[in-house]
Amino acid sequence: MRKEDIRISIKAQKSLLSDEERRAAAVKVFGMLERSAAFMMADRILMYHSLADELSTLEFIDRWHDRKRFFLPRVNGVDLEVLPYDRSKLQLGAFRIEEPSGDDVVDADSMELIVVPAVAYDRNGNRVGRGKGYYDRLLGSTRAVKVGVGYGFQLVDGDIDSEPHDVKVDMVITEKGVIFTRHR
Repeated sequence: MRKEDIRISIKAQKSLLSDEERRAAAVKVFGMLERSAAFMMADRILMYHSLADELSTLEFIDRWHDRKRFFLPRVNGVDLEVLPYDRSKLQLGAFRIEEPSGDDVVDADSMELIVVPAVAYDRNGNRVGRGKGYYDRLLGSTRAVKVGVGYGFQLVDGDIDSEPHDVKVDMVITEKGVIFTRHR
């Protein structure tokens, strides 16, 4: 499946969701994540600060930030840096996403779990991002468990076209359930 076709289809489906459907899906997905062995065993977790069309991470981070060490990405040129989460040190960064400020950059390989946003996933762990390759460059440098999260319709039938630089996720969680990808 061509990535651009998938981006168009998923964008259209997201536009049809009500606020209540968005909230309900986020509660289910992050409830399944917090019950997963990968989350329970991890202390150092790289999250993402959600955009309006993504599953909201805000309540989840608020609920767990006192018990887990959360980190967020920050765009630096063509790469993502990893910094500790501190609500008081967030500022609007690239693409109007709230990012951590400061100089406390840590090595991505020190993460034990990475929650990966994407436009779509397939059952093999392939993902379609927004097209800039930020997460592929970051994920290629870590051995952390990689978990994709999204709405049920973001898990597409068939195989997503992949390229050598694409990094797969180990599991995908939607409101419909948890899928352990075939590549793991």
